[in-house]
Parts: sequence; C-alpha cells; structure tokens
Amino acid sequence: MTLLLGASELESLVDRDAALEAVARAFAEIADGGAHQPGPTSMATPGDTGRFILMAAVSDAAGLAGVKLLADVPDNAARGLPTQRSMILVVDRADGAPVALLHGRVPTRVRTAAASAVATRALARGDSRSLGLLGAGALAREHVRALRTVRPFERLTVWSRSADTVARFAADVERAGDWDGEIVAASSPREVVGASDVVCTLTPSVDPILSGAWLRPGQHLNVVGARPRPDEREVDGAALARSSVWVDDRATAETKSGDLLLAVSDGAVTLEDVVGTLGEVLTGRVRGRADHDEITLFDSVGIGAQDVAVAAVLLDAAHERGVGMRIDLNA
Repeated sequence: MTLLLGASELESLVDRDAALEAVARAFAEIADGGAHQPGPTSMATPGDTGRFILMAAVSDAAGLAGVKLLADVPDNAARGLPTQRSMILVVDRADGAPVALLHGRVPTRVRTAAASAVATRALARGDSRSLGLLGAGALAREHVRALRTVRPFERLTVWSRSADTVARFAADVERAGDWDGEIVAASSPREVVGASDVVCTLTPSVDPILSGAWLRPGQHLNVVGARPRPDEREVDGAALARSSVWVDDRATAETKSGDLLLAVSDGAVTLEDVVGTLGEVLTGRVRGRADHDEITLFDSVGIGAQDVAVAAVLLDAAHERGVGMRIDLNA
C-alpha cells in the first residue's frame, strides 16, 4: 500500500527535533558513502521562465529512495499562486515498491531550516546570542523554531521589504510560543547584519541584498533563500571572499548556487576555495570553524537527501498515528 499525505496532514506530524537529527545523519551518511546524492536536473522549455527541478537521493540508513519534483514558477506570483510547488515520491530501497507520495511544502520548509540549524550548531560560535533574519515569511518562522534549539539566542532582528510582513511575523512567533526574547524590526539588511552573530538570508532575491563589506569577525551566515539557479543570489562576491565557505553538496552547489557561481564569475573566489561539505565537517573529514574571528558561511541550495531524511521521519509518525490515505497502486 502507498501512503498519500497532504500538506495539512504533514503539518500535524512534524517533529522538529527528530527532523534536525535526521538531516544531520543524512549529511554524514553522504560523506560516509551510505547515501547517493546526484546533482539536480533542471528542465525548461525555450523562453519559459519556469524550471522543473528533480532532486533525488538513495539512503541505506532510511531504507528509502526518493525524488522531489520542484516546480519553480516565478510567474505564479502574478497569478496569486505559490512560486514553488513540489511533490516527493518515496520508494523502498530494497525492492522499489512505492511507499508514499507527499506534498512537498512542509518537508521542504522543515528540512531547509533543519539544515541551517545543523550548520549553525557545527560552525557558529558557541557564544552566539543574536539571530538575524533577512526575510519574514514561513521559512523565517521555521528557522526561528529550528535555530533556537542549537544556540541560546536572546535577540532576534528581522528585516523584510514590507514592514507589515515583519509585524505579522513577530506576532506569529510570539503567539505560537516560538520566541520569548527581544524582537527588533530592522530598517535595512545592513542593520540586521550589524546586530547579529548568526544571519540567515531567506528571500527569493535575484540580486544581492547582503554585502560582504558589512560582515564582522566571528559571524556565521546561512545563505538559504535564492532559487536553485546559477544566475540568482542573495549575497555578493565579497561576502564569500571574506568567509570560509561550506556547501550542502558540491555537485549541487557547482551547478545551482548562484551565490557561489556568481562569486566565482566575479573573481571573488574559486570553486577550490570551498572548504568542504557540511557532512564532511560532521564526520571529521574537513575542518569546521578555525578560530573565534573566522566568518563562516553555509551555502544551502537544498538536496534530495534532506527530503528523504525528513520524509522518513514524517512517514514513521504517520504510520504510528494512522494518518494519511492508503491506496493500492497495483490494483
């Protein structure tokens, strides 16, 4: 039987602590060779601004293989529709039987924030107390939930192009009990960077909104929000040049990270300047933070192994609680 899980059902199944540890194990599993993580495939027809991206992985530990089809359609904004939609198909690692089909919104949001939390735990200074967010949407709220578990943040500084969006964000995280410290609505991205030990960029920006000239010693950055396209970015080349850079996956970053590839095109860095992957840090294959003053940067494009890891957590919860629709695709 194949399990079908919609977005509202998945919301009820989220265990963020379990998701964080599952994503950490997935990164380590790739580095150890227990998971296969190919680079993503991007498809489009001539003249079409939309992209259809396949993100796949096989995990021995989870006993699953999975693929997410991400429809990245910027023109949907004018239609009043989500600009990104996705579905995740999971099959049995041993016999290929279809295990589940999941709406991609919740797993993607949760695994993306979990990856930032894993990177922050591995690379940010232990004395980090101030968190800064560029962006104030659903992904920003998810980052607050995830990152507050890995560092004892006391102050949250947030910027968005819309002051109303920031106000809604602040009300939402306080009402949900996700934040009980100080929240500052910043007037600019530069104010966020100046006030924060850890900065997360969470916008679908095409051009840089963060300048490397603003960075100060000891900061950690999670660069997350830009679409998986080689010509779009949130941070400039100077930000990467001033930082030590780790990626989620080299093949993915070297084909889909505009933040990295445009910095290379600018002459600010080379691909060889990347220290390694986050999984290599977790398994001791490459170094993490070298000293108190080093600026660390995690370039998060998003990979299929994260989707499979979080899908496994959600499927365990669904089976335990009897959630979802079960169908026989062989009938």
